[in-house]
Amino acid sequence: MTAPSPDNRSEQPAGLPRSPELMRREDTAMLVVDVQERLVVVQTGIEPVVWNIRRLLDAAKVLGVRTYATEQYPEKLGPTVSSLAERLETKPAGKQAFSCGECGEIFSEWREVGIQRVLVCGIEAHVCVQQTVLDLLAAGYQVIVAVDAVTSRYPADYEVALRRMEASGAVLTTTESAFFEWCVRAGTEEFKKISALAKESPPNTV
Repeated sequence: MTAPSPDNRSEQPAGLPRSPELMRREDTAMLVVDVQERLVVVQTGIEPVVWNIRRLLDAAKVLGVRTYATEQYPEKLGPTVSSLAERLETKPAGKQAFSCGECGEIFSEWREVGIQRVLVCGIEAHVCVQQTVLDLLAAGYQVIVAVDAVTSRYPADYEVALRRMEASGAVLTTTESAFFEWCVRAGTEEFKKISALAKESPPNTV
């Protein structure tokens, strides 16, 4: 047998290809559904949900993920809550249909910039979020739902909505999983900021 050449000895083994199931910054958008002043006050456990959406928006800004939002009948239900509205890149799109599918201005921009995946969060899980997710799936998008960044007034509605969306093809994830997926690697300035978001304490805890 001949000894391996120095060149062969110095070669590093090839790594695995990145899974197509993982979100990528360049082809992913974040959609915040109807987190409005008059809707949040009647939701179950809304404080941690708004906190998680805010962390997702902060992570998206750090990592260059595009963000969008909608408002259901804003004349009656009010604007997006201020802690989220101030972090949005564009003005929320108004709608009267429960699904965000009627917000054509959002989808025309997605087509222009090559968005293929959508991380969805907001309220209510069993109404506007669910109908939006099903319409996005039908349109061919990969849809990811952050389960700790959506809610409904009643637990049964929330739980059944998650089951239906997953059965229809949506991928369930969590806030922290999502922003580390966007981040990809440690050892960068971006990672330091994302790590700081992960270390934040949730509302009503010490």
